[in-house]
Amino acid sequence: MKPLSWIGSAREDLREFPEEVKYDIGYALFLCQKGEKPQAAKPLRGFGGAGVLEIIEKFLGGTYRAVYTVKFQNVVYVLHCFQKKSKHGIKTSQQDIELIKQRLKAAEEDYKENYK
Repeated sequence: MKPLSWIGSAREDLREFPEEVKYDIGYALFLCQKGEKPQAAKPLRGFGGAGVLEIIEKFLGGTYRAVYTVKFQNVVYVLHCFQKKSKHGIKTSQQDIELIKQRLKAAEEDYKENYK
């Protein structure tokens, strides 16, 4: 089973979610660690394929997301956890996309230092 590694404030942000959402996202990440793709996960657009995915959970009218990457052979990196605030469709905000890109770079650096 692959370890989970949290980038930035992702773990603390997840801890702020409602209990049911934390449980569902936690189980989905567990499946990722086992090499499976959770039903609630889909590729995040703009990252060139299926290397960066998002888990989407709806709860009491809110939408919660956890973004992670499986680009690396030995570890699953959780890049960002947030509640979607946009009232304009399903598109992820540019601010969140930029943060995910920064954290993906940090994950790449961490992987080079700790897993290669």
